[in-house]
Amino acid sequence: MHQIASRLPDFECFFSQLYSTHPVIKAVVKTGLLDHTILSGEFRKRGDLYLRRNWLRNDYARSVYRHEYDLVILCTDLLVTRELRAGKTIWVQEGMTDPVTPWAKFSRAIGLPAYMAMNTAFNGASNKCDIYCAASQGYKEQFAALGTDSSRIIVTGIPNYDNAESLLKNDFPRSGYVMVATSDIRETFRKDDREQFIGRCVQIAGGRPLLFKLHPNEQKERAVAEIKNWTPSGTLIYTEGNTEHMIANCEELITQYSTVVYIGIALGKKVHSYFDVDKLKKLAPIQNGGSSADQIADICRRYIDFAGNGEEFLLDYSLPVLKYAAG
Repeated sequence: MHQIASRLPDFECFFSQLYSTHPVIKAVVKTGLLDHTILSGEFRKRGDLYLRRNWLRNDYARSVYRHEYDLVILCTDLLVTRELRAGKTIWVQEGMTDPVTPWAKFSRAIGLPAYMAMNTAFNGASNKCDIYCAASQGYKEQFAALGTDSSRIIVTGIPNYDNAESLLKNDFPRSGYVMVATSDIRETFRKDDREQFIGRCVQIAGGRPLLFKLHPNEQKERAVAEIKNWTPSGTLIYTEGNTEHMIANCEELITQYSTVVYIGIALGKKVHSYFDVDKLKKLAPIQNGGSSADQIADICRRYIDFAGNGEEFLLDYSLPVLKYAAG
């Protein structure tokens, strides 16, 4: 979102962490029960800190400035409040989506809200936003199959995952290891046999050095203790740091449900995932030399100035051709 806003210097841009206006959800947030979700806890703290450090204006839940906005850009359509849906909306894919679990299928079958799937399985599939910006043709097909009108979806690529080659030039001091990027499965109330997973990582490494990078939402003390207990001495464990640079320097990448697997795929690494790797390769974000933010900003600028609705806008819109140099 910051990258997209930086391409719109002629507009006043404000930011907000995801929020709900529903009184029940607001009450539950205050209890701390949702501290391991995107609505609160570590995610909220990190988001607010990022805004402060980058001098970006935080209008959380439209409660600070109370503006009426010409356009709202969202990275989830699982929860879109009524006042945001009243205006122009653009959805931007922020990463991979979770698998459609049996519970997710059941919750949808009985008409529960998409967020009641208890994961991101239906993110991008609600058809609530006017325009959808997808990472790849594979994701466009997935979102359409799950419920969003195909005509609303534009394949733009997504910032942070559209220029993996640039990550090869980095100052991370280590190389030649098998990297493990863990996920916050237990923290989001799902089952994870961590001992079995770590054992599999050791097996894949086959004596090569191991490096673990923890998901920011994990209970770090528990995860670190488990890794130390079930891996050879000398295994590296990082709770902070640039994950993408670590991937760029690794020999092989092991993931669970992490979007960073797409960095490994784009760089030609051998990758492992709880998802089917062949399917991931079809879904992988397009590599366009880092121009996704420019493409999305172009849509934003033109749509703000457009007098009609999203359907009318998309009838005539085509992505600009942006040239970039590879290598």
